[in-house]
Amino acid sequence: MIVHATELPGVAVVELEPNGDERGSFTRTFDAELFAAHGLDARVVQCNSSFNARAGTLRGLHCQAAPYAEGKLVRCTRGRVFDVAVDLRRDSPTHCRWLGLELDAVGVRSLFVPAGCAHGFQTLVDESEVSYQMTCAYVPEASLGVRWDDPAFAIRWPEPPQGGERILSPRDRAFPDYLP
Repeated sequence: MIVHATELPGVAVVELEPNGDERGSFTRTFDAELFAAHGLDARVVQCNSSFNARAGTLRGLHCQAAPYAEGKLVRCTRGRVFDVAVDLRRDSPTHCRWLGLELDAVGVRSLFVPAGCAHGFQTLVDESEVSYQMTCAYVPEASLGVRWDDPAFAIRWPEPPQGGERILSPRDRAFPDYLP
C-alpha cells in the first residue's frame, strides 16, 4: 500500500498493492500505522456502503460540522465512479479547490478525504457501490452540504452517460451555495 499526497493538504490517494497467484489475489486496504506515518487520521469508527443502481447518480457534496467533522477513506467496490474532495477549510492554502479522480472496482486506488473537506461522487456505470471507512460516526444534526455545481468550486463533473441524466436527491439539489 502506497500513500500519495495530493495538492490538497491531507487529501491522499491510497494505491493498493494486490498480491496475486493462481487462486486470485489478496489486498491490504487499510493500515493504521501507515496512515499515521503519513499524517492521516487512522481512526475507523464507522463503515458505510452506498449502492447506486444507475449511472449518473450524484451524491454530495457532504461533510459534517465540528466537533463531528469526519475523515473518509473511500473505495469503489463495484462499478466505477468519479470521486471528488473539496477543501472547505477556511485556513487552508487550497480553500475552495477540489480534486477529482476515477475509482473503480478493478482498480487499486482509494481516496482519503480529511475532516474539513466535502466529499461527493458521480457514478459512471450502472450498479456502482462505494465503501467508506469513517473517522467519526454520522451525526444527523451536524450534517452539512454544498451544491455539487457551486460556481465557487467549478468542479468539472463528467457528463452523464449517453442519453442519461444526473440523478440527485432533493436534499442534495437544495444545498446552498458556499460562501467563501
